[in-house]
This record gives sequence, structure tokens and C-alpha cells, in this order.
Amino acid sequence: MSILLKCGTKDLSVKELANNILKQIDNINNLKDINYQNLIKIKGIGKAKACEILASIELGKRINNKINNINQIKIYSSESIFNYYKEKLKDKLQEHFYCVYLDTKNHIIKDKLLFIGTINQSLVHPREVFKEAYLLSATSIICIHNHPSGNVNPSNNDIIITKQLKEVGTLLGINVLDHIIIGKDSYYSFNDNGL
Repeated sequence: MSILLKCGTKDLSVKELANNILKQIDNINNLKDINYQNLIKIKGIGKAKACEILASIELGKRINNKINNINQIKIYSSESIFNYYKEKLKDKLQEHFYCVYLDTKNHIIKDKLLFIGTINQSLVHPREVFKEAYLLSATSIICIHNHPSGNVNPSNNDIIITKQLKEVGTLLGINVLDHIIIGKDSYYSFNDNGL
């Protein structure tokens, strides 16, 4: 932390300033969750230092994230999708609905964020899901969305939209392979659960 800060202030050495930051977060692992507002409240941390610290944290997150691109993942199971999207969705306060579009060999063509909903509802329309599938010449899709509450059990709305997507996909010849709901540390797969 002292190296990142480079220097202290007229009242605090760089080591004291670094210790003040670390005291603020209780545990070094919590540094990943610190935000700009919390940083600038610490005496001796101005806008520039706060931005440098946040940029370093973000760089660390990206380096630590082994898979940075959806095209790098091999889809063997719903768990492989969960492992990619859990980092992407873990801090979202609203529902985000993604589709992964696949070719005839189940290779990923593209993933796309289609909808951002409210805290507990995503406003999904099959038209948008399948329009993109046609534009990409996809033969199958996997739908993913998060539950910010952390509860991965499907709501009635989740069940209804999944049935609609499956029916429309069958009519259009585009297979809906799965719909995965992602919570903080767990997920629910409609396919794995026979739905």
C-alpha cells in the first residue's frame, strides 16, 4: 500500500497513511470492496490517490480473473457458465439478463447483455433474444440472469419466461439449452433441475 501511495502528507508518513487505509477496511481482502467515497473520507487521501488505488485494485481483479472473455470458456456444464458470470454479476444491484449464442458445435459465437431490470425483476422479451440469435446465425442459446438478493430459486416470472423462450425457440429452430440464475455464491440451472 505504501508503494502505491508513493508519499504521505505533511502530517502523516506514507506508512502511517497506508496503515490508516488498512485500519479502515479491517482485513486486506476487503480492499476489493472499497469505493471512491470511502477512500476520500480518509485523511490524506485526495481524489488522485483514491483513483490510483481504485485503478490498482481493478487491475488486480482483472489479472486474478482467469477468464476475461466468454470465448475462452469451454461449456461442459452449467457450472462453467456460472464460474464465468459470477464475477461479472456479483456486485450488480439490478437484474442483468444475458444470452450466450452458440453455433452448431456449441461453440460460443457471442454473449450479449439484453436487459437490465429492477432489483428483483428483469423485463425480458423473447423477440430481442431471438432477433440477436438470427443476426448471429446461432443454433442454440443459454440464458443467464442474476438475482441480486442472492436467492437463486426461480420466481414464477422466471419459470414463465423460460417456458416462453423454450416454446418460441422450438418454433424458430433455435434450441434453448439452459436458463441459469446466478446468486452470490451459487446458481440454479433449469436444465440441471429438469425444467
